[in-house]
Amino acid sequence: MYNFEMNKLTKIALAWELYQNNTPKISIAEILNIHRETVGIWIDRIKKSPNGINDFLDKYVNAKKGERKKRKRDGLLKVRIYKIREENRDCCGQKIKMYLTQDYSSSPPVETIYKVLREKYQLRSKWKKNQPRGPVPKASYSRQVIQMDSMDFGSIFAFTGIDIFSKDVAVKLYLSLTSKDGEDFLHYAYQTRFKHSHLTQTDGGSEFKDHFKKNVFKYSV
Repeated sequence: MYNFEMNKLTKIALAWELYQNNTPKISIAEILNIHRETVGIWIDRIKKSPNGINDFLDKYVNAKKGERKKRKRDGLLKVRIYKIREENRDCCGQKIKMYLTQDYSSSPPVETIYKVLREKYQLRSKWKKNQPRGPVPKASYSRQVIQMDSMDFGSIFAFTGIDIFSKDVAVKLYLSLTSKDGEDFLHYAYQTRFKHSHLTQTDGGSEFKDHFKKNVFKYSV
């Protein structure tokens, strides 16, 4: 599953999908952990875009090109992260995030927490120790790599697809998490957004097997 610190474009697409399924804006904000005014702004601008969500996402990506450099991580945040890890038997980034939220009302992305930890510790996977890992796909042009994943919201599941080069996003909601759902999302994502790609990458979950695998080569090399 995706971590809830998901890509901003995915959040926009998911907010729109939830809105179209009659989810109240305040509930969308709670699900995606963003301010409800932000949800309202996104939805209003999508409605005003000539071609809806696709136009808005394209404008959003273009607006972000050349944005200012990221700020350096706060030194106090680093101290807190190291302190929590050492006091809680080398706990994982997700638990550190929980403690930061509870004790300091701070909620940095889990990715940021792990970047801080790597500055001081050598992190290794306990269950895949000394195991070789496959290459991480990179893209140098649009539609070269499409990454697909799913998010569990309890009573509803969101299937997501993203072009890792252009940042185009496709999202659709389901009531279950089966390979039949995966197949349906595959058709939906490629027929409405991506058309074709060189590689479709998933995490190998059950929703991306069987029916999904039988159809994926209709769209990817």
